[in-house]
Amino acid sequence: MELLPFFDTVDVDFYLSEIKGINPQYLVSRIWFASKKEEPDLSSINIALIGVPEARYSNNNEGTKSAPDEIRKEFYKLFNWKNNVSILDLGNLILGKTVEDTYAALSDILSYLLEQKVIPVILGGSNDLAFANYMAYSKLEKIVNIVSVDSKFDLGDEKEPISSHGYLNKIVLQQPNYLLNYSNIGYQTYLNSQEDIELMKQLFFETYRVGILRKDMEEIEPIVRNAEMLTLDISAVRQSDAPGNANASVSGFYGEEVCHIALFAGLSDKLSSFGIYEYNPLLDYNTQTAQLIAQILWYFIEGYSNRKNDMLFKEQDQYIQHTVAVTNALNELVFYQSKKTGRWWIEVPFFHIKTQQDKKYFLPCSQNDFDTACKDAVPERWWRTYHKLNR
Repeated sequence: MELLPFFDTVDVDFYLSEIKGINPQYLVSRIWFASKKEEPDLSSINIALIGVPEARYSNNNEGTKSAPDEIRKEFYKLFNWKNNVSILDLGNLILGKTVEDTYAALSDILSYLLEQKVIPVILGGSNDLAFANYMAYSKLEKIVNIVSVDSKFDLGDEKEPISSHGYLNKIVLQQPNYLLNYSNIGYQTYLNSQEDIELMKQLFFETYRVGILRKDMEEIEPIVRNAEMLTLDISAVRQSDAPGNANASVSGFYGEEVCHIALFAGLSDKLSSFGIYEYNPLLDYNTQTAQLIAQILWYFIEGYSNRKNDMLFKEQDQYIQHTVAVTNALNELVFYQSKKTGRWWIEVPFFHIKTQQDKKYFLPCSQNDFDTACKDAVPERWWRTYHKLNR
């Protein structure tokens, strides 16, 4: 697939002049930039940055179309980390005549990058671009778990057109459907209807209130570790930390906390795409939100540079197995702990309809889940996944 016809490539000289006083350790000196002269060689690329200035379906936040370039200004003046990550900036996607045309082009590009084992990082643009991100997995016929960091579920009404506040229903209703699980991190109850909250429970989706997660941020790690696709709506961050959003709330994650989540995402061996949406430079104050997003990107890549590849379960001697008998459980609960990282998984049995065989799903979990089982209770995440796999 030829990528260059789809992009307006980055004017590196512009960013050099913006940064003023170039330092050879700045990221702008270390990142590969796509050129109109020749197709990029992806064989040695780990991560590809893609700006998508699409905001036609945004909800009262049209300024997000200017976001990618403003993020770059702050990102490229950060200092370089280890040299074991190769990053390519493809530039900004040329928008289609319609938003649906943009979706189609973006999903084709993302599916191609996924096939090439390159992690795409999408700089939006509005939140509905997550639909195009999902469609990339659908085209590859890959089952996908989605984690969304968002103050709202963005379910929407199936009778209404897709929008930045209503795209999840389009994913759920898509046929054939490749969505295994959806998890929301950081929703705020007063910003979501009780009907939507109840529907999420009925669908066995995972939802976590921001106040509950703040008590123990480490509990976010296994949620993120189970995802192929992560989306971040910057409105999940409180307005005081990220004012550049028309739908910002006075409550939400602190900037440091969302950087922590990005680090978890980078560390996950399973995660293969990341999108950041809804930043509106027209509403930003002193580039505060752009700086935060730049740091979010930095932490994501820092996490990636420290991946340990400990979730393939090919070397059984690299894990400690713990079997726990729990009253009222269908079977004994089997836990695995990586000797390399100390991270936990729990085994979830299910019957595979296509092969007509019993299978095992290794679900990321935490030390707290193991402790719960030792107290003679089945962890909630095990029950939720068991019902989803066996319904």
